[in-house]
Amino acid sequence: MSPVDTFWTQLPRPFFALAPMEDVTDAAFRRLIARKGKPHVFFSEFTSADGLALAPVEGQRALRKKLLFSAEERPIVAQLFSAYPERMEVAAAIVAGLGFDGIDINMGCPDRAIEKGRCGAAMIKYPDLAREIIRAAKRGVWRSDLHKRSDLDKIGIPISVKTRIGYARDEIDTWIPTLLAENLAALTVHLRTRNEMSDVPANWEHMPRIVALRDRLSPETLIIGNGDVRDIADARAKAAQTGCDGVMLGRAIYGNPWLFSEQLCKPGLHNLYVQARLAQWHRSPREKIGALMEHLQLFDELMSDTTNYAVMKKHFKAYISGWDNAKELRMRLMETTAIQEAIDLLYTFDT
Repeated sequence: MSPVDTFWTQLPRPFFALAPMEDVTDAAFRRLIARKGKPHVFFSEFTSADGLALAPVEGQRALRKKLLFSAEERPIVAQLFSAYPERMEVAAAIVAGLGFDGIDINMGCPDRAIEKGRCGAAMIKYPDLAREIIRAAKRGVWRSDLHKRSDLDKIGIPISVKTRIGYARDEIDTWIPTLLAENLAALTVHLRTRNEMSDVPANWEHMPRIVALRDRLSPETLIIGNGDVRDIADARAKAAQTGCDGVMLGRAIYGNPWLFSEQLCKPGLHNLYVQARLAQWHRSPREKIGALMEHLQLFDELMSDTTNYAVMKKHFKAYISGWDNAKELRMRLMETTAIQEAIDLLYTFDT
């Protein structure tokens, strides 16, 4: 499908996306965020295309929970990873059949276990393979009645990539053109190298160079910046300063499902930006506790049959902070062993 025909081109400029974060942006948390103030684009947690293509029934059940979504999250993009084109093709077909609005390929994750299979950021070392993987995803989303067509960009759902500026050093001038050559609908660039991890500030000074490459090589591809974005006001400023089309926010969502609230996303309402930016850091204890309770309930409803309750505990510190006795409540929550136990404990503090 050509970028001109996808949901991507219907987004405002700049637009704001929620980053895919493993064991964080699962179906429960995304559902909560959609209720509190949705981003312009949601992404699923990254999911193994190999698993989707090869896993037995029980393994498929757990994997597909990563791909559970609701209509209120649209547009939503499924993020996949694989170093095997044939498996990516199968997985892309599965994802397209599930009704996702797009597929994103992870070429930036620095996790060593992922890299061991030439996936994630390791893909930067294998540019020819990276192009094969993108083409395989495009083949996978073909409509069956058009499977013989040679123009991969005119059918199916849009393909995007999330990556970094290089592996051990700045490789923008070689790596980014490799990806742009595949006529992606969108390209998200985390503005650090793989080796920098998150140990140094994201270098947004690189973004104008990336935008210039896009303008020259693939004008229809949207460029999304990522790294160290504090809030929507900061995202707007970074987009204005660098010329990118959109900004992806990640860690800023912890404990703050209101991050993408509507008034922060409407252009021109500068006073509301300031008021909302201040308000989001001054949510009352009751609001934070209420949001955590709702999050726990959604986790119980959507995830608890396949996902360990311990996953929820990484959210406790983010929600329960900023007031007297918050530390005591957090410590007690960390000792809980079940969702209802945590909810009952929160009820005793919600006064």
